[in-house]
Amino acid sequence: MSPRTYASTDGTAPPGTLCTLFLDAVDRFGDAPALRRFTGRGDEMADLSYDEVAEQAREIAAGLAFLGIEAGDRVALLSENRPEWAIADYACLLAGIVDVPVYSTLIAQQIAYILENSGARAVFASTREQVDKALAAADEAGLDLTVIAFEPVSTPSTRVVQWDDLRARGRERLGDTPASEFEAAARAIGPEDVATILYTSGTTGNPKGVMLTHGNLHSNVWACANILDVGPDDVTLSFLPLSHVLQRMVDYLLLTSGCTLAYARDIRNVAEDLRVVRPTVAVSVPRLYEKVYNKVMDAEGVKLRLIRWATAVGREWADAVLDGASVGPFLAARRALADRLVYRKIREGVGGRLRWFVSGGAPLEPAIARFFFSVGLPILEGYGLTETSPVTNVNPRDAIRIGTVGPPVPGTEIRIADDGEILVRGPQVMKGYYGRPEDTAAVIDGEGWFATGDVGELTDDGYLRITDRKKDIIVTAGGKNIAPQPIENRLKTNPFVEQVVMVGDKRKFPGLLLVPAFGPLEAWARANGVAPGDRRTLLQDPTVQAHMEREVVEHLGELSRYETPKKIALLADEFTIEAGTLTPSMKVRRRVVQERFADLIDRFYDEANEHRSVFTE
Repeated sequence: MSPRTYASTDGTAPPGTLCTLFLDAVDRFGDAPALRRFTGRGDEMADLSYDEVAEQAREIAAGLAFLGIEAGDRVALLSENRPEWAIADYACLLAGIVDVPVYSTLIAQQIAYILENSGARAVFASTREQVDKALAAADEAGLDLTVIAFEPVSTPSTRVVQWDDLRARGRERLGDTPASEFEAAARAIGPEDVATILYTSGTTGNPKGVMLTHGNLHSNVWACANILDVGPDDVTLSFLPLSHVLQRMVDYLLLTSGCTLAYARDIRNVAEDLRVVRPTVAVSVPRLYEKVYNKVMDAEGVKLRLIRWATAVGREWADAVLDGASVGPFLAARRALADRLVYRKIREGVGGRLRWFVSGGAPLEPAIARFFFSVGLPILEGYGLTETSPVTNVNPRDAIRIGTVGPPVPGTEIRIADDGEILVRGPQVMKGYYGRPEDTAAVIDGEGWFATGDVGELTDDGYLRITDRKKDIIVTAGGKNIAPQPIENRLKTNPFVEQVVMVGDKRKFPGLLLVPAFGPLEAWARANGVAPGDRRTLLQDPTVQAHMEREVVEHLGELSRYETPKKIALLADEFTIEAGTLTPSMKVRRRVVQERFADLIDRFYDEANEHRSVFTE
């Protein structure tokens, strides 16, 4: 039987815009809480209602008009997640202004390219640090633009306007103009109008600006609303960067549904903020789930034995439930005991109220997905790209298939090309790359099929399984194809592994660049008579090297011979956004990593090291 190469889900998204979604939500939910933020006084939080968000968005839109910024102009957003981000975004959308989100982790030189390429007229910036970066970027790009500071900033620059001052100018401009007049103009914006330009966080070269229309994003909100059950009783914690289209689209969906959006204090404070906010739904990338899983497994002695027992029970229970088999009384009793002793504490660690997580941005290791399902925290894994607004597939809550990213969302078609590449067609596919028609034509054919650059396959029931990025497939010198991500993700479930990158393209065999989980490794070292010392000293210890090699070999025992890594390099420093080895959406920049550790990788294949298997920097 030939493998399935096409899948679709029926449905036609009604025409609409982000403006109508927002204004209709304001009409429905009015004085209900829309946005929630930490005040800076401990765990205290304050709310803005739907009505208040709409009022501030109108003021900012009018303030932008005061600055001479008109419909069709571009305005950049350089900020961490916070209420002002959403209000500025809605102000631009309602005024027909195209906003350009910029990751707050980018440096001035990177920001300069985005400002110049997009032709931005102004920049919203959150803090003094971001204001200074915006000014430096504008100078580098030779742009005379206005910087609007969310927080009060003392500066001699005449180019900086304070947020509250802009609101005041907006109120003056609005005067006695009825809100209905502003609303009518906003509702006249069409589905084909460009809503936003998002610059992809590519690993090489300058990023491309993805043009998404109101219709693109509106259709994606509609499609996901047909799958994800969300309502006014829900609360979420927004912590993925809003410059990442996944968090942004999901936030549109949640606000449209009456959900309250709470903003994390900082991406590094998410664990504590989850306990304070107690969300009922949340979206993240696999890195968060990996960290939670590894923290649970980072136990010792009796506690570790208990967790391993509970994990085994949960795996057995999850397999039965997901396969539609009956759960016998003995398994049900063991699962209830595991829940009382272990699972409940894990749920309480993320607030105690979560009904489901959504995962996207990169493949999720099935063992981690099964673990979360077993403890009562189902992860609805999905798939998509910036160019598809972003969601093309997602697992429905009542029909999860672990190891897949679900069937197409309503109105979407998926096709597998002859070389295995995933092709997508639907209303969420971008208008194109800004100012780059040739690049657009290279990925969207005459029939509207978008080439994703990912490789995958369809199950018999139409669920999509991702293999890897097409460009990341390793082809060994012997012609064997290796998909690195599934192997890397499997290794990340090992308690001694924090991060890992497989290398070996056009080489005789694959190898690994591996950052250990230093907490468990240092505890193991002490228990085995090795003084941890500093990280680099620890990794040079022969006993530690032998232990890490043994862990890798045992964890990857089922791989084919050609897939099995022959050499391992132990790294002392994590891959981070700040170091440039992770993208702002926490994906590894493979080419950057390989260039940075080129000498170390070359040592794998040096004939003098034929009998050596573990290396350090």
